[in-house]
Amino acid sequence: MEERERLKLFEQTVLPHLDAAYNLARWLAGNDHDAQDVAQEASLRAFRFFGNFRGENPRAWLLTIVRNTFYTWLRQNRPPENTVEIDDETLAMEDLSTNVPAVDPQFADADAVRRAIAALPVEFREIVILREMEGFSYKEIADLAGVPIGTVMSRLARARRQLQVRLAAEFKPGDQP
Repeated sequence: MEERERLKLFEQTVLPHLDAAYNLARWLAGNDHDAQDVAQEASLRAFRFFGNFRGENPRAWLLTIVRNTFYTWLRQNRPPENTVEIDDETLAMEDLSTNVPAVDPQFADADAVRRAIAALPVEFREIVILREMEGFSYKEIADLAGVPIGTVMSRLARARRQLQVRLAAEFKPGDQP
């Protein structure tokens, strides 16, 4: 394929998904500056490896590159951060959040939800973003993240519980005006 055709096809196929790429990078990195670096590097990688794209889901393909670029960037630029090792012992731990009261949606606000999501360990945060904000199916997330579908389901359930705990703590009954 001629370079001009390749560029045109890349623009038509991948560029419409740059907002989703930046959105994922922003949530993973936690700030605009780093997200711009990650999204830009991911876009360059996507263009460089566009010949490997087989015409499946271009959004999922690009977000996979964003995710991989972010984890490479993270290892190179930050000490290990808010991450969670998930093993059999962790899975067997009692879930204390089942007694957490539900959050009344009329009192929840977007900033509180953003803060709660940002406070999640990165492995949980990415699953929440991919599922709840980008609308990927469990299978698509599993393929994108390179993990079994059961891991996606478990991480999403745990992330939702952590969000519930954080939001319930922020919006205790009686705290509203």
